[in-house]
Amino acid sequence: MNLEMAAVDDVDDLIEQYHLAIDEFLKGNPEPVGKLHSRRDDVTLANPYGPPVRGLEQVLKAEEHTALGRRDGKTIGFEIVSKYVTAELAYVVELEHLDG
Repeated sequence: MNLEMAAVDDVDDLIEQYHLAIDEFLKGNPEPVGKLHSRRDDVTLANPYGPPVRGLEQVLKAEEHTALGRRDGKTIGFEIVSKYVTAELAYVVELEHLDG
């Protein structure tokens, strides 16, 4: 298996972990999502529940605040708009369809 194919598999595994973590988030538990974030200084979160934030501490704080209002949510589905993966870089733009 070449490096790019391995990278695609790794990204697909990470996406699946994220989808499972979102289910927990919608039940009020932000920890699984937080564990998946980059630990780099430039980690950034933009979501519909507050202004964009940058830096791991701010991202985790924003997610914790948002998760406080969640208890019985569930995932309806995910739609990948764009996905690009190489051995050096990967990104995914995804629409989340959530209930709660």
